[in-house]
Amino acid sequence: MFSSFEWILAMRYLRARRQEGFISVIAWFSLLGIMLGVATLIIVMSVMNGFRQELLTRILGVNGHLSVYGNSQKLINYNSLAFDISKINHVIKVTPMIEGQVMASANGQAKGAVVRGLRQSDIKARKILADNIERGSLEKFTGNNSVVLGYRMARKLNLTIDDKIMLISPQGNVTAFGTIPRMKSYVVTGIFNVGMHEYDSSFIFMPLSAAQIYFKLPKAISYLDIMIKNPGQASELAIKILGTIGNKVRVYDWQHTNASFFNAIQVERNVMFLILTLIVIVAAFNIISSLIMLVKDKGRDIAILRTMGATRTMIMRVFLISGASIGAIGTLAGFGLGIAFAMNIEGIRQFLQGLTNTDLFAAEIYFLSKLPAVIDPMEVTLVVLMGLGLSFLATIYPSWRAARLDPVEALRYE
Repeated sequence: MFSSFEWILAMRYLRARRQEGFISVIAWFSLLGIMLGVATLIIVMSVMNGFRQELLTRILGVNGHLSVYGNSQKLINYNSLAFDISKINHVIKVTPMIEGQVMASANGQAKGAVVRGLRQSDIKARKILADNIERGSLEKFTGNNSVVLGYRMARKLNLTIDDKIMLISPQGNVTAFGTIPRMKSYVVTGIFNVGMHEYDSSFIFMPLSAAQIYFKLPKAISYLDIMIKNPGQASELAIKILGTIGNKVRVYDWQHTNASFFNAIQVERNVMFLILTLIVIVAAFNIISSLIMLVKDKGRDIAILRTMGATRTMIMRVFLISGASIGAIGTLAGFGLGIAFAMNIEGIRQFLQGLTNTDLFAAEIYFLSKLPAVIDPMEVTLVVLMGLGLSFLATIYPSWRAARLDPVEALRYE
């Protein structure tokens, strides 16, 4: 399609002589602009994908995909309901759960917490919890006196294994002298670290029987926690559960419960993509300006080539190659830089954090303790094609203008 003559001439024009140095500088800035734009897009999209996937993994690892509540504050006859739900297709596990808010106190410190009561076999089945026990174990997660809590809460309250923690419930005991807060001391038998600030700093797990006693729910639970094969089918299965059990329960799926959270992430991701695309577009405009200046500077050369028999198509292809080469090299360099940065982003964060002695990714703000990145091949392909496409489009007008140059007029004014 392109002759060797056109390639040689295009590469010669890209290597500007001393008096044409300014044009070469603009071409270099165009290349760097496209490289940084493509790399930044890949990095930001990978981080946003990683952020969403990590949050989703942890939220759906600690919580179920569906929650079944009774019409009152407690759910009775939960064993029969769990049996009926477990027979529905695609349902993996149904877990009876008790949940309540308490004030946790130890060593002169106090902190609000969420208590969840579930059976030992059920907490062992939650891999994100069972596989992330930092200290202690789940073997002692039995009886009416043991709890497992997050490592951030343990650090806040200065607790370790076999220490005691006092739980104070706002739903107190009614006496002749008024309502007295319900207080009970428990032994810490395990400390977990799931890597999500909300859970590591606020959640306490205790055996189901102990939670039933503490929250005064004999033979009752707060809700049924349901795990299914495909989280994307949660809404459909919610309808099936209602059809199976009837209107005596309320069913919530994870998408409904966390809708505002994940919608906010998606909106932010789309806005970041649009904003960062502008970097590539600006770099493409730099290609236009550098080629227009190159065409003006090479007017005499173009005129001589035309008089020697070069066609307008050949002249157009020379400048197409020049501009497209800038865009292609910049895009491929940005692709390599973006992939390398995204694959090592946590190590780079740790290095910069140690260098500046600042916390660049505070878990209290971003929910996660590590900076995640997930590279999506389809998105990377889209970014690379966009960079190449914009670069090619930027070369069309200057190339057309070079091809339309009148040799007589160009030589007359030289």
